[in-house]
Amino acid sequence: MGRFDGEYLKDIDGMHFIMPFIMPNRCDNEAFFAFQIDLSNLNEYINKKNASDPEYKYNIFQCIVTAALKIITLRSKLSIFIHDERMYKRNEVSAAFTVKQEFQDDGGEVLCFIHAKPEWTIDDVHNELHRQLLKLKSKGYVDESSSFMDKFNALPKFISRPAMRLVCWLEKHNLVPTALIETDPYHSSIVLANLGSIGLPEGFHHLTNWGTTSMFLVIGKMGLMPFFDNGETVFKQGVKLGFTIDERIADGYYFSKSIKMMELFLEEPELLDRPLNEKLSDELWQRVNMK
Repeated sequence: MGRFDGEYLKDIDGMHFIMPFIMPNRCDNEAFFAFQIDLSNLNEYINKKNASDPEYKYNIFQCIVTAALKIITLRSKLSIFIHDERMYKRNEVSAAFTVKQEFQDDGGEVLCFIHAKPEWTIDDVHNELHRQLLKLKSKGYVDESSSFMDKFNALPKFISRPAMRLVCWLEKHNLVPTALIETDPYHSSIVLANLGSIGLPEGFHHLTNWGTTSMFLVIGKMGLMPFFDNGETVFKQGVKLGFTIDERIADGYYFSKSIKMMELFLEEPELLDRPLNEKLSDELWQRVNMK
């Protein structure tokens, strides 16, 4: 039962003990949540952060990554994952996403994996993304997970197919070497897909039975969207976000509070300057409850 990336949860209620047995596949337990964010305050916040003309500009994607890391840090059940019909609490908060090296049909893709620390703020996320993107955008760079997949693909199919089945069996039973999965995005707390960066609207992404990831977040294209203001419909710059979550790790009420908390962080982005693990004040919790 021991894992390098999580602690086995023994003290759980009967329903959460039974659910992995009666609904064992993560892909059969996908819950979908969509919401849109008014970007008015966020755009002003980013302009202030960029006023000093940093080498790597602050942007909305960094804010969304930070807000996601913040809710996972503060909402402990979002760090739960189910593997081999057991529930575990992840040892760290992490985020992963794919980086397109060139915006061309045949442009390569590499994987970015962020291991967050509790004391981080948006500045730390910004700096870590900058450090990784400088490396990832380099021509010829291949991340470890992609390199592993390429090696398997180069083998004759009569060898690679049974070998991959063996790897999947080993992963399911927690026997796969750590080096093979430590940069795998599907072993992170959350995977993000910035569809807006390639001109696509919001949507949802499936989970996978491989790995341990319980949450996926899709970011749509930014643009004018309707918002209600004092009983009237007004159009403002906004973005739509789509969450896919393994419904077995918590209940709807817990997910609702978590997503409303993320809305608060993006609508009042100065909160992103505070450490990921800084708890909400009573006043801020009241605002979350009023959403």
